[in-house]
Amino acid sequence: MVNKDQVKGVARQVKGSIKDAAGKAIGNEQMQVEGKAGKVAGKIQKGFGDAREKIKKAL
Repeated sequence: MVNKDQVKGVARQVKGSIKDAAGKAIGNEQMQVEGKAGKVAGKIQKGFGDAREKIKKAL
């Protein structure tokens, strides 16, 4: 089962990847940094969602 944090985390990762690639393509370092930060934030959010699922299954 998937919870909202997992879905939002993956969405943030994808959005960050796109922003990172776009920044690289146009030579915008600030956009690249924002994209990389978005990817990291998405991984953290997905990890939180994964942990919630594990706890829910354990109970």
